Amino acid sequence: MEMIKVQAIAVIAGLLFSLAAGAEDKQTPKAMKKIEPLPRDLEIQLAMSALPPHLRDNATVYVLNLDKGFEVARKGTNGFHAFVARTGDDAFRGSWPLTEYRDDILYPISFDNAGSKAQMRIFFDAAEMQAKGTPPGELKRIMQDRHKAGYYKAPERAGISYMLSPILRTYDNPEESDRVVIINYPHVMYYAPNVSKDDIGGGELGGMYPFIILPGPHGYMIQPLDLTERAAINKEYEEMLARLCEIKEEWCLPEEKGQ
Repeated sequence: MEMIKVQAIAVIAGLLFSLAAGAEDKQTPKAMKKIEPLPRDLEIQLAMSALPPHLRDNATVYVLNLDKGFEVARKGTNGFHAFVARTGDDAFRGSWPLTEYRDDILYPISFDNAGSKAQMRIFFDAAEMQAKGTPPGELKRIMQDRHKAGYYKAPERAGISYMLSPILRTYDNPEESDRVVIINYPHVMYYAPNVSKDDIGGGELGGMYPFIILPGPHGYMIQPLDLTERAAINKEYEEMLARLCEIKEEWCLPEEKGQ
């Protein structure tokens, strides 16, 4: 009888140990693949590169606190907000599993006042949950459930989100797969809730005409900058791009064809 009790206790103890170990494994740096912070001055410069020059000085700029989420680095006065997401909202699209937090995503983006109360919350909530140790698969499920439930509202008025930075590394076609690309594609995004491609006679990604992404309550109409404007931005941020390339090979922009 005593032997049976001892064996039962051993089994229970082993089960508890396994559960504890499993919970611990979910939160290990290897499982979470915790990202490395950018140098603060570089992160601020990269965030502001999302904005046009006339809005940079008076915008609110955020940096990522890996233990808390985004926090204000500089309080602005013009109603625009800029930051660099390291897990973008596109990570929550598609049915593919989010198995890790990538350490190579760079997503400089800005929002006007209307967007800061709507679209921007998705980025900030995700960063906060990631900082608190939410596993990537669980985070994707939470964010998709919130979208289905209408938790995140569309902007209350027409508005604009600038993504004028010369560098963007994120998911290529997140509706279909987790493939990541790096592109030099400065563009402007206008809030276009429930607007379709047909509504605007839109073009295709990479073309010169506006096109729609995320059709639905959180849709955007995208207008790319022309080659002359893009060349000027690349020239302005040559030093910043070189610093990023030195930090991580995945952040080196490919050479343009013909160079």
